[in-house]
Amino acid sequence: MSIAKSTVLKATAELFGAKDPSAVDRWVAADYQQHSALAADGPEALRELVAGLGEDFRYEGARVVADGDLVALHGTYHGFGPVPLVGFDIFRVDADGKLAEHWDALTPLVEDTVSGRSQTDGPTEVTETGATDANRALVAEFAEKVLLGADYSVLTDYISTETYHQHNTDAADGLDGFGAAAAKWAGQGRNLFYKKVHKVIAEGEFVLTQSEGEFGVPVAYYDLFRVADGKIVEHWDVVAPIPAELPHGNGLF
Repeated sequence: MSIAKSTVLKATAELFGAKDPSAVDRWVAADYQQHSALAADGPEALRELVAGLGEDFRYEGARVVADGDLVALHGTYHGFGPVPLVGFDIFRVDADGKLAEHWDALTPLVEDTVSGRSQTDGPTEVTETGATDANRALVAEFAEKVLLGADYSVLTDYISTETYHQHNTDAADGLDGFGAAAAKWAGQGRNLFYKKVHKVIAEGEFVLTQSEGEFGVPVAYYDLFRVADGKIVEHWDVVAPIPAELPHGNGLF
């Protein structure tokens, strides 16, 4: 396990598992930069957030993807609002082993999905570490040509035609399922539009892209892909509206 991954898992276990505000002193950099829409900048705002967590708050982790100094968490927050929230969190770990920067995107848990898959189930463990660079390159190219370039004629160059497990709540499995969902969204005035890919985070078979675009309104797109034998075979996501105002000046990205 990388030092960055170990650091984030220990820090978040103390902060959000034990709900210990003093963990900020041990794990968070003095110049901690916040990009979440839910908290102000700096370590003291994080301390205040942790101190305010209720007894029923808990985090249920699904998977962790570490790439250099960036570590992405995928899981479900319970007790953070009226309904559970599925989210991606990205932390940057500095040279001193402290949490230095944080990004996230959250969306309500949906019990009844079109595919029958939940927003977080499926494979969780990183097993193909030797494929990291190739998988990162594949998804980065897919993002460039399909997400940004909207060239759907090359979709099958990147996504398997045999297996495509879908965890987006509105789409069925397979490319046909995605196509039907996209047509439905377009009819609602919600066309998928990706403006910029800000991050590509890869470890083994898992690759997460953090992007900015529109889906009827300005949104943050977090798309997690699982790659097998050179093709994308599974997809999880969070699409979160970008609020008009943030509690800091750092932006969501």
